[in-house]
Amino acid sequence: MRETSVDVAVVGNGVLGLAVAVETARRAPGLRIAVIGPPGRAGAATAAAGAMLNCFGEVTRYTGWHPAAQAKFALARQALDRWPRWLEQLADDAGPPTGETALRSHVQGTFVVLGAGAIAADNFAALCRAVEEHGEPHDVIDPADVPGLAPAPQARPLRAVHLHREGCVDARAVLAALEAAACRHRVRMVPDTVSEVLVTADTVRGVRLADGSTLGAGAVVLAAGSRSSELTADVLPPGAVPPLLHGAGSALLTRRTRPGGARQAIRTPNRAAGCGLHLLPLPGTERQYLGATNFITCTRPDGPVVGAAEILIRSARQEIDQALAGSQLTAWMWGARPITLDGFPLIGSCPVAGLHFATGTYRDGFHCAPVIARHLAARLLGLGPADADWAWFTPCRAPIETMTVEQSLIETATHAAETAREHGLHLPFFLDDEPVATYVRDRARRLFDRLGHPVALPPEILLLAFILAAHGNDHPARWLADHLHAARTHHAPAPGA
Repeated sequence: MRETSVDVAVVGNGVLGLAVAVETARRAPGLRIAVIGPPGRAGAATAAAGAMLNCFGEVTRYTGWHPAAQAKFALARQALDRWPRWLEQLADDAGPPTGETALRSHVQGTFVVLGAGAIAADNFAALCRAVEEHGEPHDVIDPADVPGLAPAPQARPLRAVHLHREGCVDARAVLAALEAAACRHRVRMVPDTVSEVLVTADTVRGVRLADGSTLGAGAVVLAAGSRSSELTADVLPPGAVPPLLHGAGSALLTRRTRPGGARQAIRTPNRAAGCGLHLLPLPGTERQYLGATNFITCTRPDGPVVGAAEILIRSARQEIDQALAGSQLTAWMWGARPITLDGFPLIGSCPVAGLHFATGTYRDGFHCAPVIARHLAARLLGLGPADADWAWFTPCRAPIETMTVEQSLIETATHAAETAREHGLHLPFFLDDEPVATYVRDRARRLFDRLGHPVALPPEILLLAFILAAHGNDHPARWLADHLHAARTHHAPAPGA
């Protein structure tokens, strides 16, 4: 390594890390910036992304429940406005396009189709209210008029909305363009991983690489996805920052062999305990992206799970396009999305001077990359105050609670019962979902009782702890109890406050 120090070290070479580096270099051409990350990006969320440019398509019944959720939605709306111009700037920065991953304009337009499921129906209703309230261009259409939608007769959707401004891009092409843009802006690419963040007297000094060498830096940006928590375990006090979990997901790249098919994104609303099913045409090709599974874990998983992939393929064939059965499978995509304990991102600085976070975005990192990059670049360069909405995502915070503990129990039980049906549960005619919901609610209540001071966790997180505890794994309950105790201690009001 010819240089032993830089001004800014960005840890992570996914979409957020590269976008922050390019935006900062664009604003401050003389700044020495390095991006650190392995070229293969094994298990990274960005490399496996679709990627949908969805704001209103991601709306759920929880979006309006709490100011933090509303701030997150506002961030997504800013990104939706910014994407077309951001892609143009990125294409200019990257230079002449080359190869199969050449950057093309995004595929504009998303069809959201509603099938079965009470949670999906509630989320679809919330989406319809949101587009009306904010004047977002859209059409309510007959599902039969959605081009490329050819589900099995028994799975025909009930309703559909066409979102004019949303859509998708090829994540691999965007990554390639970001790398080219970074090189043209003289950003150094360091093909290694970071093993340690170096801190002295509450001030960041740089990073240690896996090969044992060190890279000094006046500022460090943690954009390493779900690995970012590991890198700060010895740097920040216990409980200071919500920990990151791993939202494991897999998807497929296929090449269509029959005429027709989707020419715009087709997706369902977000469903129980996860994201919506989606089929995305990749710009300028006959390839299609089919996604995505979702399973949150405490430890980083090793790869895709057969059972989840089976459900993904079956659901997509039945609910979106039966002709997928004849498509050629060209690649398995797999990655771990970073999700915090409270479900909200970690964006900005922390008590360690010079240390910044850009992670915890879960399913929104790709879509929100343009505005997160602009915000972080401004913070790194000291350019004016931040918008008040960003305060919700400050890394050093107690877990954000968007509902009461009782609501959390009820919501978790509802998600569990509907997920069971999606996975093939069939009940006799004289039973509804209540036996399943009651069982989950009782087990989750016992888990809350063990925590000492319960915190209203999102259903996806509580389901993780419940599922593992049901299989005899006591680690999640102990880990949750330890973290929540540390968080209460760290964020407790000062005496007399």
